[in-house]
Amino acid sequence: MKKLISIAAALALSLTLASCGAGGTPSTGGTADSSGNVHAEDGYGEGRIADTVHTYFFDYTVNSAHMAKEYEGYLPAEGNELLVAEVTVKNTSTSSIEMYDTDFQVQWNSDDEEAFCYPITTDPETFEELPPLTDEQLPGTYPLSVDEEVTGLLVYEVPAGNRDFSISYLEQFDDNSEGDTFFVFFTAEDQ
Repeated sequence: MKKLISIAAALALSLTLASCGAGGTPSTGGTADSSGNVHAEDGYGEGRIADTVHTYFFDYTVNSAHMAKEYEGYLPAEGNELLVAEVTVKNTSTSSIEMYDTDFQVQWNSDDEEAFCYPITTDPETFEELPPLTDEQLPGTYPLSVDEEVTGLLVYEVPAGNRDFSISYLEQFDDNSEGDTFFVFFTAEDQ
């Protein structure tokens, strides 16, 4: 089921990115208000580092992001680097929810429809869950109780040389319908 959801999310987000303007930035939609809160408008919302994105199920904030040559002994393939993003997620729904690392895919500044990936806690070929390397990392799957909030790291293996990214989320419902799409845009600092 996780594999099917992940593939559907990748396809939907790829189509969303393909319809974007130059540099992958959509031309319309909800942006952060003066307090840093992002709500969707016409199916789309975008924010920046430290903005709080309000989805149907939860709120999320990308607190920080940096590039790394390695993470706790994990070395990227030749030609790649690691993007390490600290994210806070809070369940705002009326029941417990199950979260997946694949809820948050990263995109980089490219017109290539395949310029995205999932955190290293999911195998990109099989979509099998892989163990986190540290307690700071968000696992592949984790429960969130009502009003529970977690902060952790999402680590992505991305092509070297990229610094402009977005972390996105697409609302998906039990009836297989889709809701709003959200992006948080940022430039990752070198560490």
